[in-house]
Amino acid sequence: MRKLFIFLMILVVLAGLGLVAYAYVGPILGADFSAPQQEIRVPVTLTPADGS
Repeated sequence: MRKLFIFLMILVVLAGLGLVAYAYVGPILGADFSAPQQEIRVPVTLTPADGS
């Protein structure tokens, strides 16, 4: 049971390192992580807090 736990912890650490590496290397390889740049306007109706 202990070996399974150690194996899973090593797997989690390697997955985390892989994710961090992809975040750094991804833009070099052509991955685009930027959010779409467009203005969004949504009308909002505000009501008083007391409900009147």
